[in-house]
Formats: sequence, structure tokens, C-alpha cells
Amino acid sequence: MSFLDTLRQWDEAVTCVDRGDLSEALRIFLSIQDPNSKICFDIGCLHLLKQELEAAEKAFDCSIRKDEHLAVAFFQRGITFYRKERFEESLGDFKRAFKALRGNQLIDYKALGLQYKLYACEVLHNMALSEAQLGNWEKAQENLVKALDFKTENKLNAIDRALQSTLKQKLFKLVEFPSKVLFKPNKNYVAELEKKDYLGKAKVVASVVPQDIFSGFAPLQPQVEDNPVRPKEPEILRALEGEPHTVLFEFVPETSDELAVVPGNIVFVLQKGADNWASVVFNERRGLVPYNYLERLEISLASKQNEVTGLIYYYLSALCRHKKPKNKSLKK
Repeated sequence: MSFLDTLRQWDEAVTCVDRGDLSEALRIFLSIQDPNSKICFDIGCLHLLKQELEAAEKAFDCSIRKDEHLAVAFFQRGITFYRKERFEESLGDFKRAFKALRGNQLIDYKALGLQYKLYACEVLHNMALSEAQLGNWEKAQENLVKALDFKTENKLNAIDRALQSTLKQKLFKLVEFPSKVLFKPNKNYVAELEKKDYLGKAKVVASVVPQDIFSGFAPLQPQVEDNPVRPKEPEILRALEGEPHTVLFEFVPETSDELAVVPGNIVFVLQKGADNWASVVFNERRGLVPYNYLERLEISLASKQNEVTGLIYYYLSALCRHKKPKNKSLKK
């Protein structure tokens, strides 16, 4: 199945969910050959809505196999295990989701097409509940106290109520993923689904000169510059400000404020916001990129430049020491 076919079916399935036809949406999703991690996640969410826990577990398994960094998939599979009363496995998945947050207060999945923010405090909240179900009340309290360090104003009351419940050794409510919230395909790609004729109709070119018997397409001629091409000098990464980071995942911007990057790019983080978005510089352009898509470089680029500068100074000094002085005396 081509990328366009997958994109078209994905968009059709999401539209069915928006109008409340979950069965038709699930049928379209399941007909997609070789679905990506996001589509597998959507399938798991629909099975979970229909209380089909076994099918939901398998779908989230598939999503995680295809993207082991997708924290929200671990979170959803943890909820599935909790509903199946497999609390140890539920606890394990919530721990994996928290680890995938990499110390961030939250992950905003809007850039990936999911209108959802996964909060670290809510993941810790569910970890505490799983510990409580296993009878580990002290560990449950520890997780909730830790959640207070990651809290936001609108999440504070739920954590406080859960903490009060653990002191009385009473269970509290599970934080669940919102219903009918799914990954959606990139709207810019969807807008380009209509077929376009980029080539147009072929035209035969005939010469108007009687002596020229050629008729047809002229072959491509080699393009030669007037001046010899100088070999390209190796590029040196420089940054006047910001911390160097490596890009881990591809990011496709949806607004003019965001910046397109691919795995392996080196960006310089100017500022990290509380909403997990980072202001970065890449190729002399500034824009926003999700911070959890980045990994800080351990080796400073500045130190590398200093090392290169030191070597140049060393060789220039050596050249000056070995150069013979000119004899200025004149024979008379």
C-alpha cells in the first residue's frame, strides 16, 4: 500500500470517529496494510473504547514495537493492563512512560497530530495507584510526593486527594486517556491528496532552420562554469549562543513559528519553555521544536573549535621559527 493510500484511509477513519461511527472507523483502520506506530495507537484506543481489552493490548504492543519512545503508548497500555487487573504489568508500563518523559514536566503531542498533553504528575499518579493495588502503600505515597515536584496548577487537587487516600490506605481514581482523541495525519499532507499533473503534456520541438534536419528533444548538454570549481571546504559548526543538541526524531512543522528538523541535525537550544517546546537555531534560522525530540551533546563544540585554533597557532609558530632571515647586506 502506498503512502497516499495509507494517508487517505487514515483520514477517512479519523473522520468516522469525529462523527461517532467507531465501528466503521475501526474497519478502515484494520484494512490498512503495515500501519505505522500512530495508526496502531489509534486502533488500540478504539478497541479500548469498545472494551475489547485483548485487541487493545495487541494494538498498543504493535505501536510500541514500531516506536519505543512513544510514552503515550506505554501510558495507554498501562491503563489497559490496569483494567485487566494485571497491576504489576500496569506499573511497569507507567514506569516506562515516565522514563520516556526524560525528566520533562509534560509532552505536548500536538506537533505529532495528537491533541493531548501527557503530564509526568499524572503518570506518577497512576504508578502510585498500581502500587496501592499491589498493597505497597509506602511506595504509593512516595510516587505521589514525587508527583508534587512535577505538578501543574490544574493537576494539584487530584494529587492532593490521592495522597490523602493513601494515608488512609484507600484506593483513588485512575487518570485515563480522553476518549476519541486520536493521532491525525498531517493536515498539509491531507490537503495534497488530490492528484496533480506536474509534468503536463509533452511537446515536440522542431527546428525552423531548413538545413537543420533534427526534430525532437535536444539532449542535455554538460554545464561548464567559466572558472574552475574550487573544492568545497569542510563546514565548521559554529554557534554564538545556545546549547548544542542532537535531533532524535523527524519534526514536521505545522505553523510558521515551528522549525523542520530530521534525525542527526545539530541544533542550538536558546530557551526551553515549560510546555516542552524549545526555541532553537538551525542553519541560521530560529524556530520551535519539541524538546523531547532533542538530546544534549556531551562534547562542547566550542572546545573543538579551540582545539582547531590551537593547532593552527602551533603550525604557524613552527613555520616562523624555521624560516631563514633575509640577508640585507649589500656587496660593494
